[in-house]
Amino acid sequence: MLTDLIDIGMVRGIGTALVLIAFTCVTLWAYSGKRAKAFEDAANLPFADEPNKAAVRKDTP
Repeated sequence: MLTDLIDIGMVRGIGTALVLIAFTCVTLWAYSGKRAKAFEDAANLPFADEPNKAAVRKDTP
């Protein structure tokens, strides 16, 4: 019978293997060179609404 072949330990082992594979895929995606520009742009988003300091100095007498 199928239940004799699959016990809770095997189910947990398969689950752990799937999570490890998913973690590895996400890590490779995050550190791939193709995504570097997008992540750099996202890292600079908090500073996007700050005025340009050079432009402010030109406008002031």
